[in-house]
Formats: sequence, structure tokens, C-alpha cells
Amino acid sequence: MDANECNNSENSTTITKQAPSSTISTKVVKLDEIGILISQGAEAKTYETDLYGLKCIVKERFSKAYRHPTLDQKISAKRILQEVRSLNKCKKKGIQVPSLYLVDIGNNRIYMEFIKGETVKHYLYKNQESIDHQDQIILTMKELGKQVGIIHEMNVIHGDLTTSNMLLRESTLELVFIDFGLSYTSNSVEDKAVDLYVLERAFISTHPNSEQLFQTILSAYELTSPSSKIVIQKLNQVRLRGRKKTCFG
Repeated sequence: MDANECNNSENSTTITKQAPSSTISTKVVKLDEIGILISQGAEAKTYETDLYGLKCIVKERFSKAYRHPTLDQKISAKRILQEVRSLNKCKKKGIQVPSLYLVDIGNNRIYMEFIKGETVKHYLYKNQESIDHQDQIILTMKELGKQVGIIHEMNVIHGDLTTSNMLLRESTLELVFIDFGLSYTSNSVEDKAVDLYVLERAFISTHPNSEQLFQTILSAYELTSPSSKIVIQKLNQVRLRGRKKTCFG
């Protein structure tokens, strides 16, 4: 698909060190028309575009009309930088996440690697009942649990762990975590347990009859580190609170 060319502008831009130097200019860039809209969430729009001949993804955070413009820009900048920090920490630890190419604070945009593949959600929809894919599904669930455990060990809370925010690379089926827009840093066992609870609720509601698969995820998570067992224990308490809230409102 064709995408619009990037032109120079006067806006302030921060360039990350993740991308190859041949694909990034030290000059400030701006896309007059960002690219092809591929998704829209509560906080941001995601586009497919071209950056100096490199196919990439652009994530642009919304401005909130109800907030004062100065405050809105500060909040957006803070959240963008937190997302970038989370991605960088994961990348350095060997977690598969999109490589960062460019961060444009002035326009609330992050330019990152385009990953060819499908979501874990779509993969499970297609193959959960297939006998031929059971071994690969189990391997993927184990890897998912292990990687979330490593992410939590770094005190990174993803904030939106769902199978829609995980990709499988087309060529290798490597698991890639995406969309750290709600991420934050915390060493709280409670926060990590809630992160797992969000994953559990999203997983079971999206994929019926998948309780055993989720248990595979938790078993792999628990093996990541001694502290992971404490998080699992806290998860049981979070579940209980969730059930009480459902029953009594």
C-alpha cells in the first residue's frame, strides 16, 4: 500500500536509538497526512505509513477537548514518554516489542516497527479447535506466561494485557507485545496481580472454553521468579474481590 512521503518541518522531535541509522534522519520530520488509518482506540489512532522508505506504524494520541491545551499537552507527553520507556526496557531485556524509530512529542506521535503477522486473538480463533495446532498453541501460551513474568520482574505494568495486544510474527511465530499506552512502572504485587487479572478476564471472555490454556499461562508465569508465586497468590485475592463486585455491585 502506498503511503505519504515525510517532509521537513519546524516541530520539535525526539529520535530514539532503536532504529538503524540508515532509516532515520536527524532532521525534524512531519507527515501532513499521517498515513492509512488501521485502528482507533479510546486514547489513540494507529496508522500505517512510510518513513524514509521504511514501512512503519504511527501511533497518535488524541487531544482531549475538555482539558486545557497546555495541560493536555503535558499529560500526552508524559504518557508517550512512559510508553517509550516501557518499550525500551522490554527491548533491552529481550522481550519482543516493536522497535522505536522516532518520537514526536509535539504531535503526540510514536513511529515504530511494522510487524507482519496476526494477533494472538485471531490465531486462537482460527486454530483453538484444530488438533494440528495444539502443540504450537501450548508453546505460545507458555511463552506468553514467561514473557509477562519477565515484564513484571522489571516492574513494568502493561495495563492492557489482551490477546489483541499480542502479535505472532508471520515468519517465525515469535510472540510480540504491543500497545504499552496504558503502561506504568510499579513494584507493587497488587498492580502485577491486577495486570494478570485483566489478562484473565479478557482471555476467558474472548476465548470460550480456554480456562486450561490460561492455566498454562499462569504455570509458566509462576516459574519466572520466586516473586511470581507471590503475585499468583495475590491474583487469587483479586479474583475474590472481582466476584464479590459482580455479585453485589
